Amino acid sequence: MTVIRQMTYQPVGGRAAAVETMAFDRLRQLNDGGTQRADFHVLAVVDAGHGSVTVDFLRHRIEKRSAVWVAPGAVHRWDDIADVTGHLVLFVPTAPVTHVTRELVASPDPLAHWNIPAADWPYVDTARDHLLLEASAPPGDASAELPGILLSALIARLRPPRAEETSAHPVFRLFRSGVEAHFREHHDAGHYARALGYAPRTLSRAVQQATGRTAKAYIVDRLVLEAKRLLAHDRLTAAGCAEALGFPDASNFSVFFLKATGMRPGAWQAGAAVE
Repeated sequence: MTVIRQMTYQPVGGRAAAVETMAFDRLRQLNDGGTQRADFHVLAVVDAGHGSVTVDFLRHRIEKRSAVWVAPGAVHRWDDIADVTGHLVLFVPTAPVTHVTRELVASPDPLAHWNIPAADWPYVDTARDHLLLEASAPPGDASAELPGILLSALIARLRPPRAEETSAHPVFRLFRSGVEAHFREHHDAGHYARALGYAPRTLSRAVQQATGRTAKAYIVDRLVLEAKRLLAHDRLTAAGCAEALGFPDASNFSVFFLKATGMRPGAWQAGAAVE
């Protein structure tokens, strides 16, 4: 059975800091190879080395000059990171201070891994070093505002893929927020179109432009992700998933899951337990 460790944000020394940093050396000391789920963001900048991170059942190969972003609620596991060097930034969702970076942080599905172009690396490295320096300042000398400002600068310099696309679509941002708040109760795109005051076709076109998916497909993907989390890590049955996700009964949920994934919930759960 897969065991998940729930992590809560606890700044070192009991400080009320919204941003914390650590090196991969420290992560190796804390990492037991198990699966984790945090209530805070984990943003990693990899200087060198090779390893992997699995985020919500997708395995990503991490390497020199790459970035990893694990959002709150995402189940993840670090593997083979013995020679990885770099730093991790842990922060609460309200830490960034600019409009664009707050919108990006609000996304429930940021890209988990990407490579940093060589031309961008000096700027990323400098932004990261400034944040590390400020985060290491003695408590009496630390500014309450600077870590959030410098975190925003680092995120902006990292240029996460899809950031420009999603931030450029205000209709999609509203839809995304609505789905994240209500996907357990409302599974149809029509509900969100009515709630936002748009025609279903207008809404779906905006979602398509931002994500490459229809509004219906976006909702299905969000439901499937949550179902997989519940099956693999909370060990719920089909009946339990149906109740948690707003389906009439276990049979209805099973049909939905089979159509979306090609597998029945029990078979998928059994396979996830032995990975």
